[in-house]
Amino acid sequence: MRFALELHLPLCTIKMPVRRKLMKSDTPSYAARFLRHRLPRICVALFASNPSELMEKVEAAANENSLLELRLDYLPKPALVLPKLKEFAGFHRDIILVATCRRAVNGGKFRGTVASQSELLLKAAAAGCQLVDIELETAKALKAQEIEKLRQQAGLMISFHDFRGTKKLEETWEEMHQFPADYIKIVSTAKSLSDNVKMMRLLEHRSDAVSTVGVCMGERGIISRILNVRSGSAFTFASAESGAETAPGQMTARVLRDVFRIDAIDAATKVYGVAGDPIGHSLSPEMMNTAFRRENINAVYVPLQTSDVDDLLKCVREMPMQGLSITMPLKQEIIKHLDKTDALSAKIGACNTLIRSHDGKLYGFNTDVAGVVRPLEQRLILSGAKILVVGAGGAARAAVFGLRERNAEVWVMNRTAETGQKLARQAHAHYVSHAHLKKLDFDVIIHATPVGMEGSRPQSPLEESDLRTRYLFEMVYNPAETKLVKMARAKGVQVIPGTEMFVHQGARQFEIWTGKPAPVEDMHRAVLFALGIVPQAFSVREPTTLPQAKRG
Repeated sequence: MRFALELHLPLCTIKMPVRRKLMKSDTPSYAARFLRHRLPRICVALFASNPSELMEKVEAAANENSLLELRLDYLPKPALVLPKLKEFAGFHRDIILVATCRRAVNGGKFRGTVASQSELLLKAAAAGCQLVDIELETAKALKAQEIEKLRQQAGLMISFHDFRGTKKLEETWEEMHQFPADYIKIVSTAKSLSDNVKMMRLLEHRSDAVSTVGVCMGERGIISRILNVRSGSAFTFASAESGAETAPGQMTARVLRDVFRIDAIDAATKVYGVAGDPIGHSLSPEMMNTAFRRENINAVYVPLQTSDVDDLLKCVREMPMQGLSITMPLKQEIIKHLDKTDALSAKIGACNTLIRSHDGKLYGFNTDVAGVVRPLEQRLILSGAKILVVGAGGAARAAVFGLRERNAEVWVMNRTAETGQKLARQAHAHYVSHAHLKKLDFDVIIHATPVGMEGSRPQSPLEESDLRTRYLFEMVYNPAETKLVKMARAKGVQVIPGTEMFVHQGARQFEIWTGKPAPVEDMHRAVLFALGIVPQAFSVREPTTLPQAKRG
C-alpha cells in the first residue's frame, strides 16, 4: 500500500519497522516514525514569482486538494516564504506539503549550490513541509550523513527527470533504490504511446518495494498521468488551473477528478480511448466518461495522441485497452491492421470504432454512419432527398455510403477533385465541382472536412451563395459556431450542429463496447457543457413520417 503522513499522534505511541536497509544508517526516517496511510491520488504542483502570490495559491488549492507540491525554485529568494509557510502549516495540519527546489542543471530554476539547496529544504521541513524532493544528481553529491539529516526532518523523495525520452527506467530505478528514499519519483518524456507502457510496467514491478511515482511528460504521455495510479504509482501530478502547468502534458486536478474520475480508478478499471492527431481539442473523454459514470461502469476513456498506427496498436495490445474511437488521420489506415471489420466499414474503407476481444483480436466498426443518419432521419425522409457532402475523408465516406444505402440522391464535392470523383464512383453518387454548385438546390448540405475546427483559422469551405439548402449539417462541433454555421443562420438555413453527429456516433460506440443502451441525453449535455453552451432538452426521436420537405 501507498501511504501518507499523519502528524497528530505522538512519537512514543508508534512503532514502525524500517522497510529496507538504509545506505549508511539503520535509523528510521522522519516519515517512517509516523503512522502512514494512503496518499491522495493527486499532488497539485504550485509555483509563483513571489512569496505572497505563492501563499495565495496554496490557500486556494488547499480548499480542494490535500497534497501540494511547492516549487520553491521559482522564487527569486525562496527562504522568504518560509515564515508564511510555517504559519499556514500550523493551521492546516491536514494538508501534506512537498518542498521542491530543483536546480537549474536538472531542469529547475534554482541556481544555488547543492549545499544551499539542502539547507533550504531542511528549513522548509522545519517550517512544516512533510516531504522534501531532491534530484538523483543532488543525492549523489550529498554525503550520507547529509541525506540522513534530511530524512530525520521530513520524508525524502528522490526524483529523476529525463527531458529527452523514456530510456533505461529499470536501471535508473535500481540506481535510485541505493539511496534511503521514502519515495522514488521517475519522470520521462514520451516520444511514443509505447513509452507509457514502459512506465506502467516499471510501476507494476517496483512500486511494492518502495513507494514509486512514475509519469511521462508531453502530449503522448497524457495517458500515464491518468493510468499510472492504476499500475501502482503513489500519486500523479496536476496543476491547480489551466495555464499553471509545471511540466508538458500536465492536466488540472479538476479535470483528473471530474472527467477521468481518477479517484475511482483501480486495477479492475477497463481502459478505452480516442486515438488520432490532433487530439487535444476532442471532447470524447468528457462525453464517454460521463456515459461510463451514468451507467456505473468501471471504465475510463483517455486521449491518445498519435498518427502512428503501429505504435497505437502496440499500446492497445500491451496496455491492454478494451476499445478505441479512431479519428483522423487513422480511420482509413487502421482497416488493414484489424482481424475483422463489419460489412459497412469494409465498404466505406474507413473505421472509427475498434474493440479488442478476450482473445486479443481486433474488430472494427463504423459508427459515423449512425452519427449522420440518425439526426437526419429525425428531420426528413432520406429516400429521394438531395444531399451534398463536402469532403472525401473518413467521415465524408461514411456519410455518402450511409445515405446511399437509404436511397438518398447524393452529390460529392471535394477540394481535390480526383479523390472526390473516386468516392462518387464507388458509392454510385454524383460529383460536382464548386463552379457548378450554383446550378443545384439541396435538402441538406453536409460539411465533412476539418475546415473551421478549433485551432485552425475561422474559414469556410463554402460561400454564402452556395447555401441553397434547407438544412446545413456541420460536422465540426468545436467550436459550436463555425464561420459556415454563422453564414447559414444569417441566410435562414436550419442548422444541424456537429454535436448531434458527434453524440450519436459516440452513443453507438458505447453500445458496441458495453452492450448497454447509451445515456444519450447525458452524453449530449456533457458535450454542450464542455463547449460552454447551456444544455437544453435532447432526446432521440423516431424517424419522421412527414412528407418530403420541399427543396430550395
